[in-house]
Amino acid sequence: MSSYRTVVVGTDGSEPSLRAVARAGAVAGDSAARLVIVCAYYPTPERDVEQARDELGDEAFQVVGSAPAEATLREATDVARGAGARLVDTSAAVGAPIGVLLAAAEKEAADLLVIGSRGLNTLKGRILGSVPSEVSRRAECDVLVVRTTR
Repeated sequence: MSSYRTVVVGTDGSEPSLRAVARAGAVAGDSAARLVIVCAYYPTPERDVEQARDELGDEAFQVVGSAPAEATLREATDVARGAGARLVDTSAAVGAPIGVLLAAAEKEAADLLVIGSRGLNTLKGRILGSVPSEVSRRAECDVLVVRTTR
């Protein structure tokens, strides 16, 4: 296996995605590569922001905007470092996972993009496609698809 300089991995905070983060952390650690962990999120609708402010007051920032994504990235950083990654950067970005991952890989000049696959073989998955298959098809760097259901 070649030595990678920059590895990008996506996470949504789910257990399967954190298994992909652990694999990316191990690869980055073995290659002495920089690891960039990316979390895509959607903006919080204004009505939800107002409800959070009404119910949580000064603590509303914890559940709106990028705060949940930032919390996800902190947890993922711990997982990656536990797996061997030494240099870890994070990025939370507004948008759909596929676009955010591909943009991060391009921006960071990634040599490797790591993505988890739950192995869903449903009609919906076959019709709409999956994040791993679309990322694999469109990425301009190596892609490692980690089976996260085992």
